[in-house]
Amino acid sequence: MIAAPLLEARGVGRRAAGGTWLLCDVSLSLHPGERLAVLGPTGSGKTLLLRALALLDPVDEGEIRWRGAPVADDAVPAFRRGAVYLHQRPALFDGTVEENLRRPFALASADGVRWGRERAVELLEWLGRDESFLTRGAADLSGGEAQLTAFLRALQLDPQALLLDEPTSALDREAAAAFERLVEAWYGNRPGERALVWVSHDPRQAARMTGRAVELRDGRTV
Repeated sequence: MIAAPLLEARGVGRRAAGGTWLLCDVSLSLHPGERLAVLGPTGSGKTLLLRALALLDPVDEGEIRWRGAPVADDAVPAFRRGAVYLHQRPALFDGTVEENLRRPFALASADGVRWGRERAVELLEWLGRDESFLTRGAADLSGGEAQLTAFLRALQLDPQALLLDEPTSALDREAAAAFERLVEAWYGNRPGERALVWVSHDPRQAARMTGRAVELRDGRTV
């Protein structure tokens, strides 16, 4: 018997205010152990699809399923801990990097899990940063440093799926390579259990980081 996908879109569609379809009849599945690239030109619907998969935006038709079933309203917080969306321009809270990393653990979805400074420092080392980075003010971070902070915030939650939207777009080559190595380490730490969706404009990066791809054009898979 084939196991249900970890995350699945079934005939998903979304309309603009004027009635134009932004996404139309999009279906895809992500099984444990898979790494999927979503490719396509600017405006093709890649970010809209990722936000729909993360249950951040409603859809006008179709459904999103997690572990074979729709996500009930009261299960959304736990779902968003299991499937974490990382925007290419992440929003950070006022305060330091450490305060931003601690923030998710104050939420009900953290289920009593406590923030660990040692774990945060370990992750920073993967990215070529030391402990002093925790004291940096969020308002003083570059776009790339904000991406790294949001990524660390996501990994601390120990997600089963990462939904990555151009996650290295603001990083230089060295930082992007470190980011990719940390993704590989996260994925390989639990072989066959974790999965990711990676939106990219770079076919070479997509080939390095994923095993298969789906292409969007005008909101449809091709």
